[in-house]
Amino acid sequence: MSQDNGAPRWRLEWPTSSGKRPGKAQLKSVPEDFRVTERLWPDSELPGSTHEGAGEHLCVRIEKSGDNTEFVARELATMASCKAFEVGFCGLKDRHAVTVQWFSLYCPGRESGDTALLQTIGARWPVLASGRHARKLRRGEHLGNEFDLVLRRVNGNRVDIEQALTLLGERGAPNYFGPQRFGIGGGNLERAVNLDPTRLNRKRGSRRGGGGGSGSKNVLYFSAARSWLFNEVLAARVEAGAWFTGMPGEPSEDGHPTGPLWGDGGTLATGALAELERAVVAEYPEFERLFFTTRMKPERRNLVSRPQQLSWQWLDDNALRLQFFLPPGQYATTVLGDIFELQDMSLSRDNKQES
Repeated sequence: MSQDNGAPRWRLEWPTSSGKRPGKAQLKSVPEDFRVTERLWPDSELPGSTHEGAGEHLCVRIEKSGDNTEFVARELATMASCKAFEVGFCGLKDRHAVTVQWFSLYCPGRESGDTALLQTIGARWPVLASGRHARKLRRGEHLGNEFDLVLRRVNGNRVDIEQALTLLGERGAPNYFGPQRFGIGGGNLERAVNLDPTRLNRKRGSRRGGGGGSGSKNVLYFSAARSWLFNEVLAARVEAGAWFTGMPGEPSEDGHPTGPLWGDGGTLATGALAELERAVVAEYPEFERLFFTTRMKPERRNLVSRPQQLSWQWLDDNALRLQFFLPPGQYATTVLGDIFELQDMSLSRDNKQES
C-alpha cells in the first residue's frame, strides 16, 4: 500500500513467478475465444442417467453467451416460478465468454411440468442436459472448469513463451485473487478500511443498520480485504522463491503450500510460517482491526494454481490456443497472467457501450 505523492494507495499488481512476463496478448477479442465448460459430476453420475425423476430440484445444463450467471439464475427463477434464492449454481461465469454450466431449480412435486419448462428454457438458451437431483447446487461443489481459450496478437519470443508454458504445466502459477475483486483503483479496499466490523456479525436479513443489501456490501468489502492480505502474503513468498513448496508450520494435511484467509485469531499456521504471515499482515493495522471483532474463522487457500491437462497450439504467428482444466476457486486469467501481459478486450467493449 502506498500513500505518498499521489501514488496508488493499494497495490493491485503482484510479482510473477519468474519476475517477468515473456509475452503480451489480447484476451476475449470475441466471446468465442473464451470457452468455459463446467464439470459438475463424473459422467456416470450426471442427473438424468441414474437419478431420473428423483429429487425436488430440476438440474439443467445450459450454454450461454452475453449473460452473467446471476442474471441467468434470476431469469430461470421466473421461468420456474420459484424464488431467486431457490436457484442453485456452483460458480460465477463471465458473460464475455461462451460458457456451459449447471443450474438447479427448486420444483418439488412438479415433475409433470419438466418437459414444458425445459422447452421454455431452451427457447432462451440451449439446454444440453437435464435431470432431477436431491439437493440444490451450491458454490464450489463442482469438480472444476475446462477452458478452451484463444489469445490474439501474441507478442514475444515463441521459445520463451513455450518454455514458460511448459514450466506452468509442471509447477503451476501463483494463485492470486484477480484485481477485479478489489474494485476500481482498490475502491472495495478503501471501503473495507472504513467499515464498522460489528455490522458483519448481524444476522442476514436484519433490517437494522442498513438492511440485507447493506450487509451484503459489507461482506463484499470484508472479503476484498481478506483476499488482498492473501495476495500480499503470497507475493512475499513469491519474492522469496518459496511459494510452490511447503514451509515449517504449514497446516494443510498434505503439506502443500497454502496461504491465510485471515480471520478471528489470524492464521492457522504455526512456527516460521505463522511468523511470516503475521509480519506481512502487521504492516496493515487498518485491516487487522477488522478481524479482531468479527467471528470469521481463519481458513487456508492454495498458493499454487496448477492447470491440469495443459496443451497449446499456435493457430498462426500471432494466435495461440490453450486448453486446460482448473479446480474450483482458481482462475484462468490469473494463470495466464503469470506468462502474458494481458489486454482484456471485453473491457474495451464495455466502455464503448457505456459511453
